[in-house]
Amino acid sequence: MERNVRDPITVTDENGDEMHLTVEALFDMYDETYALLKTRDENQDMLVMRVENEGSEQYLESIEDPNTIENILDAYEIALDAHPTDQDSFEH
Repeated sequence: MERNVRDPITVTDENGDEMHLTVEALFDMYDETYALLKTRDENQDMLVMRVENEGSEQYLESIEDPNTIENILDAYEIALDAHPTDQDSFEH
């Protein structure tokens, strides 16, 4: 289910603003692919986004439903419990 990644990426939003993020994990759930991202600033906020494919392009889409976000984070915590060595990468 989970693929531990931790790659730095730069995301440009619809306004042209850039965010520097670290990919903490990619995993499939509900027939979708999700990315858990951390901001690379001092706050270390965790973001959950859906990975969308359009032709050969990939982009990240915001998830508006708080229940979906919570379910994804819960599933990630369960995956971390199954692999305790990865727990240092997640702060919920």
